Amino acid sequence: MIYHLRHRTTFEYSQPVTFVYNTLHLKPRTLPWQTVRSSELTIFPVPTVLTEKLDYFGNHATFCSVQEHHSTMRVGIESVVEVLPRTPSNKIGAPWEKAAELLRKATSPEGHDARQFMFASPMAPLLADARRFAEPSCRPGLTAHEVGMDLMHRVKSEFVFDATATNVATPVQQVLKKRRGVCQDFAHVMICCLRAVGLAARYNSGYIQTTPPPGQPRLEGADASHAWIGLYCPEQGWLDLDPTNDKPADEQFITIGWGRDYGDVSPLQGVLMGGGKHQVRAEVDMIPEHELTQNQQQQQQQQQQQQKIQQNPGPFFGSW
Repeated sequence: MIYHLRHRTTFEYSQPVTFVYNTLHLKPRTLPWQTVRSSELTIFPVPTVLTEKLDYFGNHATFCSVQEHHSTMRVGIESVVEVLPRTPSNKIGAPWEKAAELLRKATSPEGHDARQFMFASPMAPLLADARRFAEPSCRPGLTAHEVGMDLMHRVKSEFVFDATATNVATPVQQVLKKRRGVCQDFAHVMICCLRAVGLAARYNSGYIQTTPPPGQPRLEGADASHAWIGLYCPEQGWLDLDPTNDKPADEQFITIGWGRDYGDVSPLQGVLMGGGKHQVRAEVDMIPEHELTQNQQQQQQQQQQQQKIQQNPGPFFGSW
């Protein structure tokens, strides 16, 4: 599947901003199942400094500094990304207790990399409440794959999606208590639970394709950033699971990057001087290429029909 991805963020300030420095995670990663055909970033006002590099986790990170007075800032990126179907993971493997032991003793480069995702991080601490929630999914003899799948099902069934219940700074302890939140919260809950029992889990940031209701057009700017988790299974590698939608990640997902939690890979974060009160508006479009082609064909047909009408307006009815 080929997607045309557009992400636009607008900042509006009540007072002029004199200086802003931002770190952006907006460019998708190139992965075995994901190819970035093109990606173009635009920022207004034009930054004085603009650099790009790979961060510690291998994600594309852009650093920009705007050093002129402004009351509105716009950041946009347009990418064309091809996503291939992923090979389904199987449930065969050592019991999860053995998997945790293998991870602690890992000597391979992949194992060493995975081990860093076993520990607490600022937004995904090690919590007794998370361990208690995880325990029903950690039955003896289950594989790490089976534990992850069961935990994903339970988060989906026991938590309520509520965009008004949390914000980006809401502690995961509160989410565990109230059982309400959004995709970022559910990802943090799963990560905390898996780490609490000795497994490695990371936070994935990106997008998921949404489908409009039957017979209705896709609304422009109606999509949003998405979050899911990666669980490390020593015999298989990383298994990506989406607790918000209760499904393994597939060709409907575009991956921007991953880290220990949201703080490592948030789309935009930084500091500024001035600004007063501000409003942020984000718009995302993730459109399959075949839909764009259909729309273009329809537009061309409409234009051709209009041209025919203009060239041949039909019989004239009137009076002398």
